Amino acid sequence: MVLNLVKMITMANMLSMFILMEVVAGGFRFGVDGLRMDYYIMSCPFAESIVKNTVNRALQDDPTLAAALVRMHFHDCFIEGCDGSILIDSTKDNTAEKDSPGNLSLRGYEVIDDAKEQLEDQCPGIVSCADIVAMAARDAIFWSEGPVYDIPKGRKDGRRSKIEDTINLPFPTFNTSELISAFGKRGFTAQEMVALSGAHTLGVARCSSFKNRLSNADATLDSEFANTLSKTCSAGDNAEQPFDATQNTFDNFYFNALIRKSGVLFSDQVLYTTPRTRNIVYGYAMNQAMFFFDFQQAMVKMGKVDVKEGSNGEVRQNCRKIN
Repeated sequence: MVLNLVKMITMANMLSMFILMEVVAGGFRFGVDGLRMDYYIMSCPFAESIVKNTVNRALQDDPTLAAALVRMHFHDCFIEGCDGSILIDSTKDNTAEKDSPGNLSLRGYEVIDDAKEQLEDQCPGIVSCADIVAMAARDAIFWSEGPVYDIPKGRKDGRRSKIEDTINLPFPTFNTSELISAFGKRGFTAQEMVALSGAHTLGVARCSSFKNRLSNADATLDSEFANTLSKTCSAGDNAEQPFDATQNTFDNFYFNALIRKSGVLFSDQVLYTTPRTRNIVYGYAMNQAMFFFDFQQAMVKMGKVDVKEGSNGEVRQNCRKIN
């Protein structure tokens, strides 16, 4: 009887090991380079925690970096896909994306550098800069009391970063049709575009991005808020105006501001003044949970835009230059 019990336990252990092997193999079965939630589970198991801890330390010192990290991820993915091309420095032979007018106000590169340096010490040549940017944006949103979500990893770093490509970034002067078209070219619906615009609940805009609204008597702008913007711009083009009243907290206040005709950028306010997107704005203003859900879905989708895989990319040793 004891012998039979031992045999049963042995068989159970073998079966458990077989199931475990199937689960592990299943996680890696669909191509070494495919995006997966568990991409670094074997090759660099502490990758996620290293990035998160680095982001948290940076945000404790400077909470405004949350908006910067989210914006960096967007500006990376919108040009050449999510491939870390926004991180590459210009050289004497090439002016990179980061030096275009639309990217000069980007910040937070040192946070990515810090995380990358730690990851290269732990697991050299494994974690891409593109994945670090995507994870940093996700962690910044969570730190700012935004929605919790996970993203698949496995992006490779691109080898191209050219200033001329940034012409495809949305401009703060875009109307709704232009926004829908720009996002549509990258596979996003109008609703997903509005949800992603909600990232403006974090951060500030520079006067140079909205001062044209003040000189043209913008009818979509509340008169008292126009006075506030004018006062901001009296300090010069680099003076900053928060997008909403809680600039370091991820919430739905941005959409409530649009309803009050207090959107900072023209491209913000038109989302409410245009019939096609007005109800979406109103819905998010009334229901933060719905905004959070749609936003996290759209962010996961954005993180998959034109990713580089396999030989189409590389894992940079230094995020600022191609290997």
